[in-house]
Amino acid sequence: MEKQSYTYKYPRPAVTTDCVVFGFDGRDLKILLIERGIEPFKGCWAFPGGFLQMDETAEQGALRELKEETGLDLRYIKQVGAFSDVNRDPRSRVITIAFYALARKSAVQGGDDAARAQWFALNDIPHLAFDHDYILRKTMDKLRHDIHFEPIGFGLLDEQFTIPELQRLYEAILGVHFDRRNFHKKMLQTGILEEVDDFEEAPPSYFGDRREMRSMDIGALFGGMMASEPKASYAARDDDSRSTRRWGTKFRFNKKRYDEFKEDNNFKLEF
Repeated sequence: MEKQSYTYKYPRPAVTTDCVVFGFDGRDLKILLIERGIEPFKGCWAFPGGFLQMDETAEQGALRELKEETGLDLRYIKQVGAFSDVNRDPRSRVITIAFYALARKSAVQGGDDAARAQWFALNDIPHLAFDHDYILRKTMDKLRHDIHFEPIGFGLLDEQFTIPELQRLYEAILGVHFDRRNFHKKMLQTGILEEVDDFEEAPPSYFGDRREMRSMDIGALFGGMMASEPKASYAARDDDSRSTRRWGTKFRFNKKRYDEFKEDNNFKLEF
């Protein structure tokens, strides 16, 4: 049977996709941006993205554009939402579907419509083209929500990591500083970390570079996990033996335990 074609009298807006890609360098959360090589907003920074083709899904289009413009080849992205402000694109009526992804920070190179591709620290993001500043804010809200229900942060770490490395990642994403002992205790209580190495003494540099809490007001959410002790008290003994492990102990994420835990308990990580 011949496929029937339809022509509608209604106007049809164009559809684009945008990818907000997060990386982590061990200290700061990074965002992958491209410098636009064409108008509009030529020379401005934006998220990798472009127009959706007729024979691909939004996810396929986002991954294709990401690879074409940065060289980064990912397999998994998560939808943030659709952004449809009438005047968001000066070219025409354009709706974009935004996604986010977490990737280990690697070399990138501009291609296709992108003059350059570069990682930026979250605190150093320039003014972005189109409505991408707004998209970034909404994506950060979703990331900070999702990290309580899914183990998404582990994708930014090496396969084996220490509790301090995991804490720095959570602090970078959530914009807060956690008490070391409470964070250690809570993470071990989840049951999703598997110890893989003998422990070593903690590197002193970690304690000497304590960052200030950022402006995000989530004190009520995290309660007693917020840091309230001076640095000197970090050497105090924790009565819970699981929290007295030295800071060099290596762990890995145990997906099997996570899947079992989520099935039985509706996994939610609360601090």
